[in-house]
Amino acid sequence: MEAIVYEEFGGPEVLRHEAGVAKPEPGPGEVRVRVAAAGVNPVDWKRRYGWMEAFYPTTFPAVPGLEFAGTVDALGEGVTGLAVGDEVLGWTKTGAYAEYAIAGTVAPKPAGLSWEAAASLPVAGETAQRVLDLLGVRAGETLFLHGAAGVVGSVGVQLAVAAGVTVIGSASESNHAYLRELGAIPVAYGDGLADRVRAAAPEGVDAVFDAAGHGVLPVAIELLGGGDAAKERIVTIAATDAEEHGIVFSGVAGEPEAVRAGLTAQARLAAEGALAVRLAQTLPLKEAARAQELSESGHVRGKIVLIPS
Repeated sequence: MEAIVYEEFGGPEVLRHEAGVAKPEPGPGEVRVRVAAAGVNPVDWKRRYGWMEAFYPTTFPAVPGLEFAGTVDALGEGVTGLAVGDEVLGWTKTGAYAEYAIAGTVAPKPAGLSWEAAASLPVAGETAQRVLDLLGVRAGETLFLHGAAGVVGSVGVQLAVAAGVTVIGSASESNHAYLRELGAIPVAYGDGLADRVRAAAPEGVDAVFDAAGHGVLPVAIELLGGGDAAKERIVTIAATDAEEHGIVFSGVAGEPEAVRAGLTAQARLAAEGALAVRLAQTLPLKEAARAQELSESGHVRGKIVLIPS
């Protein structure tokens, strides 16, 4: 099968496109899928550099990619509730940058949802919902979401707004109109951020979701009044210095059944047009190195998706 493989940590040059990789075989309780689309995430190139070993240990040779949309191709022993030919989206155990992959947690893909949109949803949807649950934000509260125009941030905005939460979202000026469309109140990045958030939320914010990093944690603590109590309502998925500030870093998915139920519900919302992930670019699988370079640049608006031949 076609796949992207790397055998050492490093830059995008370590990624190789190979056409003769053996198909993975499903074990008991597993299914194999023919991948129709694979999502590209920052965690993919962070793993390639070796920065995520504490969360995702790597065994070489490795195939990158966590999320996919595709068709069930083969069933392992004991699998129930799925059949060959079913269209699904979810996470892989063997890497999504491939023509075939062993599926981990999956949900049914609604007929009205495109392959590209389906492949864009699992990581962003699970991450956003996990952080919102950890923060315990409720209707009537105000959330400051740092990095609100990114893929995870934009899903977080939509889920929070739908739950009756007021969202103040930081982003570059060029993304402010986009955030308003999603229902957030935009503020600009940079010096004076705390003052701009206070101006947008005169009664204060109740929680902070950091999806971008870049040294925002001291600002987040300040916005919530300082002290240990404030830190309990801040969660980051991006700040590598979270522990130094006493802030929760959330990087690991929750229980499979809850994750599956959440993804099923989000896929249904996406098919109905009530939840969207902005698609930035679709590239052939063989251009995976370029896709990761684009992701790493930080200048891409939306999701990059890879399509096997």
